[in-house]
Amino acid sequence: MLSLAQARALQLFAQGLLQSPRRRPRRDDVVAAIGRMRLLQIDTIHVVARSPYLVLHSRLGDYPADWLDDALAQGRLAECWAHEACFITAADVAWHRGGHDHRAHHWAHRSAARMHREQRAEMEALLAAIRASGPVRAADFARKDTAGKPGWWEWKPEKRWLEAWFALGELMVARRDNFQRVYDLAEHVLARLDPPFDAAAAPSAAQRRRRFVVDSVRALGVTQAAWIADYFRLKPRVGERELAPLVASGELLAVPVQGWSAPGYVHRDHAEALDRARAGKLRATRTALLSPFDPLVWDRARVLAMFDFEYTIECYTPASKRRYGYYALPILHRGRLVGRLDAKAHRDAGVFEVKALYLEPGVSPEPTLVRAVAGAIADTARWHGTPEIRLGRTQPALLARLLRAAWRDA
Repeated sequence: MLSLAQARALQLFAQGLLQSPRRRPRRDDVVAAIGRMRLLQIDTIHVVARSPYLVLHSRLGDYPADWLDDALAQGRLAECWAHEACFITAADVAWHRGGHDHRAHHWAHRSAARMHREQRAEMEALLAAIRASGPVRAADFARKDTAGKPGWWEWKPEKRWLEAWFALGELMVARRDNFQRVYDLAEHVLARLDPPFDAAAAPSAAQRRRRFVVDSVRALGVTQAAWIADYFRLKPRVGERELAPLVASGELLAVPVQGWSAPGYVHRDHAEALDRARAGKLRATRTALLSPFDPLVWDRARVLAMFDFEYTIECYTPASKRRYGYYALPILHRGRLVGRLDAKAHRDAGVFEVKALYLEPGVSPEPTLVRAVAGAIADTARWHGTPEIRLGRTQPALLARLLRAAWRDA
């Protein structure tokens, strides 16, 4: 039986968060990290570095953020709808294309299909214009007044149509200019993927679901059946009956975890790591700030069960109801989520503002933890190009003095 601490270590190992990198990052590490996670969620909020860049920093350390943009432009990565809008490796593109039957339940696909039914002529005209004139950005179209309209309807019509064609698979993202999507015909983007895209290798719906189930288990390290579907937004949910044949074939391993009423599942690729975890040799030493959209904390039920960490992304919560702040970053320290900080980067001034930092109940600001957390904040601030740290309130209050002392003595 795995202890919960051993299960955490196995999950962190699978996610690339167990230990600090042992060497300086290389360009290939960006694609490898996304391959390890299976996908990298995209979000445009940039009070600190946008989420995909921060997720990679948590794993790779001090890497140039434009490596992610370069990998997309070179065809080594692609964008698609999966958990949400995500980067995936070029090698996985075939699993995310096809008849889109596996995405019919996703809100983005449903919205796009409805828009196409209601605005078919306009959407078809836009697609024809791209076919004739080449790639476009939403910024290439003049904005009309759309004030007061929620969600997708805040966007100019052309932006909505571009996004709908992207969700429906007719357009793909060729590259990003200052994080703005550059849309092109899917056939053009697919033609330059590396490794090449093979349209003839289109999997069936059953093959695709099986692949996503297996990939979710591999990416999570160890997981209950109830947590699998969320990773790729699968419907219906995944149950133990569906996993039984995969266990019987040896592709998945059923593993009891202390305190769980349901079995844990581990991919056979992690069999050696599982043995090391059982022997207490999988040691978590990494301290890092995590994005609110990090795969480790996507699923509130999973992160509560695995790390005893209650987490809500409060940027979508009315300000009056927020407990920790608009963009609170979970703090990972040696296998535990020990707290969170609400941060804002003032890029023009070079200042990384920590508005508030909270340790979890029962977490003591011991010297080892303080030094590690201070180092993680300083590393993130420096990588972000905002090396001056401005610290607001902390809980406990004495933590502020300890952190400032750690930065002064570093």
